[in-house]
Amino acid sequence: MLRPVAVYCLLFTLWTWCEAQSDSGTPVIQLRLAGEKRKHYEGRVEVFYNGEWGTVCDDDFSFSAAQVVCRELGFIDAESWSPSAKYGKGEGRIWLDNVHCSGGEKSLAQCESNGFGVSDCKHSEDVGVVCTQKRIPGFKFIRTQGNGEEGVNVQVEDVRIRATYSQRKRIPITEGFLEVKDGGKWRQICNRDWTEMNSRVICGMYGFPGEKRFNTRPYKLLATRRKKNYWGFSVNCTGNEADLSDCKLGHEIELKGNSTCQEGMPVVISCIPGRAFAPSVSTGFRKAYRIEQPLVRLRGGAMIGEGRVEVLKNGEWGTVCDDNWNIRAATVVCRELGFGSAKEALTGARMGQGIGPVHMNEVECSGFEKSLTECYFNRDALGCSHEEDAAVKCNVPAMGFHNRLRLSGGRNPYEGRVEVLAERNGSLVWGTVCSESWGTMEAMVVCKQLGLGFASHAFQETWYWQGDSSADNVVMSGVRCSGTELTLDQCLHHGKHIDCPKGGGRFAAGVSCTQTAPDLVLSSQVVEQTSYLEDRPMYALQCAQEERCLSSSADKADSTSYRRLFRFSSQIHNNGQSDFRPRAGHQSWIWHECHRHFHSMEVFTHYDLLSLNGTKVAEGHKASFCLEDTHCDEGIQKRYECANFGAQGITVGCWDTYRHDIDCQWIDITDVLPGDYIFQVQKNILFVALVF
Repeated sequence: MLRPVAVYCLLFTLWTWCEAQSDSGTPVIQLRLAGEKRKHYEGRVEVFYNGEWGTVCDDDFSFSAAQVVCRELGFIDAESWSPSAKYGKGEGRIWLDNVHCSGGEKSLAQCESNGFGVSDCKHSEDVGVVCTQKRIPGFKFIRTQGNGEEGVNVQVEDVRIRATYSQRKRIPITEGFLEVKDGGKWRQICNRDWTEMNSRVICGMYGFPGEKRFNTRPYKLLATRRKKNYWGFSVNCTGNEADLSDCKLGHEIELKGNSTCQEGMPVVISCIPGRAFAPSVSTGFRKAYRIEQPLVRLRGGAMIGEGRVEVLKNGEWGTVCDDNWNIRAATVVCRELGFGSAKEALTGARMGQGIGPVHMNEVECSGFEKSLTECYFNRDALGCSHEEDAAVKCNVPAMGFHNRLRLSGGRNPYEGRVEVLAERNGSLVWGTVCSESWGTMEAMVVCKQLGLGFASHAFQETWYWQGDSSADNVVMSGVRCSGTELTLDQCLHHGKHIDCPKGGGRFAAGVSCTQTAPDLVLSSQVVEQTSYLEDRPMYALQCAQEERCLSSSADKADSTSYRRLFRFSSQIHNNGQSDFRPRAGHQSWIWHECHRHFHSMEVFTHYDLLSLNGTKVAEGHKASFCLEDTHCDEGIQKRYECANFGAQGITVGCWDTYRHDIDCQWIDITDVLPGDYIFQVQKNILFVALVF
């Protein structure tokens, strides 16, 4: 319930100063989140009081105070708070110091403090908060103050693009009337002062890289037939904001029922989808954005549109240092890759550590660049390590992928029998997936489609999970995925002609998903530095031949002949977010008598020598007989050691090294002609591992 407000104004020659006070004597203030943000629901706490914006000192600030701030801003709760000007130093007065809140106050002004303007702090002590993303339903925002030259940010409960009847069945919805939810009601915005920059921001929020022109005639016709309920403000966006809440509130609009906005109509938004989300390849995106070799990519993310930012320079992929990394630079990356604006700019290698060079440091973007490579940056990355690799989470279109797939019968939402929605005899029915050829790549697509992260297991038997009995029939078979697909039905499969000899039931496909996973990366530099050719006699290669580490011509070779071996060391880094472990337990390891050791994985790495046109001319493989933490980054403790039949694996931030002088750490090139070739290494080729 809003209390009546008394307003006292003194008119000066250049500007008006107003002080608002509630009938209880508590000053009425306005809050905003400002500064160098990485999410639109975080920032430096700023207070509008006595006609002036100021900050809050971190002395005695607490989580309870952060909760009061976030709720006063219309968010459901607070996630955290930060001292010491994490979001940059503010300007002007420090209005509040030594703030003590119980958490139940309706306004920060009701909390105990030294009083407004009484502070011994500096702006290096400005406090910041992170709020939850969800808004309080029906929250009514106070907008009577702070609408001066600086203005306040737009604050609404929710935003939506309301498609017309003819557009509602299209996926994704790219066009429709814009509506904002304020005070629990959906309202339109008058288009009199609406700009393309405003539309660009809305499209970015909905996962689209840009806006496009549209036919206004049908919308004008619809607008005359509909009852209108306009929002009472205009909006001022510069176009580089990541969210509408970062835009400034414009001037107030006089509401006169259906007579409001007589010279205009409700705002209509029309967006252009990224190539991966376009309904057809003939969409305008192809004209608007280049399709050649990308200069930027995302790696290590569990979900669509997120990952560590990597940049291609001089033919080599490298990372971006997180110094000055913010949501504006992250949004440039997201739009460049065909997504919308950034939801979050991540620092501290939150999406895993990369390898190779750090190509960019101290990136500064205006927000309108077509590529991150067009932004200003410092080429000198001295002092930056891969512990500071920058990452992003992008807004992606609502494709409804999760509505066409489900996991059934599992002990938790992250596991179960895979059930898909398929069309049979003109109606949509749920059914199972044939488990023949079902593996980790297919499971990865399922987990990604459901937004559950990475796949930790792929199951070919699911008798222990009681799924929905009405969905027992197999509706999809022959599934083979590359891992890049967005949905399971984008993978190769048999279509309507099901071929599943084992049938469904206990042999239906299943998965278990996890939010984190290992990320194994080979050091190409170590391969280059340690590679050489060796001619080795056959009598010294008996164990290697037994393990099939030589080419097939060695089977007929004389024991006194020689084999030419391309030898090299292999250093595998775990740059992910969880440890890599062989799936097989100690009891399942295979003993090799000749080499006198166990193999925890029959094929850990696979080596291919390819001609310049991609034809394989020679190959090799390395079994895992000792998978351990050979070395670790500073500050990381080794966890896996092979001595005394110990546990095998690679800890996050550590690497396992197979030296060049170990058997099978080679490719047999005896039968290969002299020339130029491509050397390719694949790790964990069978995708069998436990995630810890």
